Amino acid sequence: MKMDEMLDEMRDVNLSYLMLAQNMIQHDKATAIFRLGISQDVADLIEALTPAQILKLAGSGMLVSRFRFDDGVVLNMLTSYTKDRALAQSHAAILMAGQAMAFA
Repeated sequence: MKMDEMLDEMRDVNLSYLMLAQNMIQHDKATAIFRLGISQDVADLIEALTPAQILKLAGSGMLVSRFRFDDGVVLNMLTSYTKDRALAQSHAAILMAGQAMAFA
């Protein structure tokens, strides 16, 4: 993949993430904060972004979201397909709720 193509893909991911995040925050801020793993301050900033600011941020050349699964246990719980999948997802949500929020 060429650098231009990679930057285009990153812009698309950023744009999708920011639009989804803003929609989630506007619909139910508390749930969005939990599901996105962001702080109240970051949620307020995302909620206030104008469409022009979203486009500018999306094209910054940096991913604006981060991979939340720093813990292999959580990732394994979410990807394992056992007969008790609902229980594994609940445990993963509990573990993720205890992780520190992202501030940037």
